Amino acid sequence: MAEGRGSSLVHLLVIILSLVAFGFAIAAERRRSTGVIHTDDRTNSTYCVYDSDVATGYGVGAFLFLLSGESLLMGVTKCMCFGRPLAPGGNRAWTIIYFTSSWLTFLVAEACLIAGAKKNAYHTTYKNMTESFSCDTLRKGVFVAGAVFVVATMVLNVYFYMYFTKATTQAAHKTNRSSSTVGMTGYA
Repeated sequence: MAEGRGSSLVHLLVIILSLVAFGFAIAAERRRSTGVIHTDDRTNSTYCVYDSDVATGYGVGAFLFLLSGESLLMGVTKCMCFGRPLAPGGNRAWTIIYFTSSWLTFLVAEACLIAGAKKNAYHTTYKNMTESFSCDTLRKGVFVAGAVFVVATMVLNVYFYMYFTKATTQAAHKTNRSSSTVGMTGYA
């Protein structure tokens, strides 16, 4: 491992897990449930019949792959709470910025993916339509929004890990002073 670069395996695993989550999110968007209105001639009632529930599985899969990528990175970096301290300087500042940003995009991505999966699964059952004659389905773009935030999380995680390794391997700058007091004699 080169000085300040971090493990290539961690970079590769985070990217692969995020790209798989992205693929699942796009697949979930393409396979969202659609409903068709049917009328039962025997009971004279109208109800919706929804097609397959594949998008829910894809959404949950994207959720789990993104969660595993984030867990891997937080486990390796010890969530910036434990382990070696970060050396003061620009690398530490960028590490904190990327850490916070990646967590925000991660939470938004996970919320989009799990909410989309839940809403898609809810509408895949038969629904008695007494007042409304339209079949409710998941809005278009929920899984796409999750996919966009998955990519943003991936990019921010790569930069976070890169700056984290630079900040932990960089030696802290210590000044060599002859005395520890502040010289104020010129102002007396």
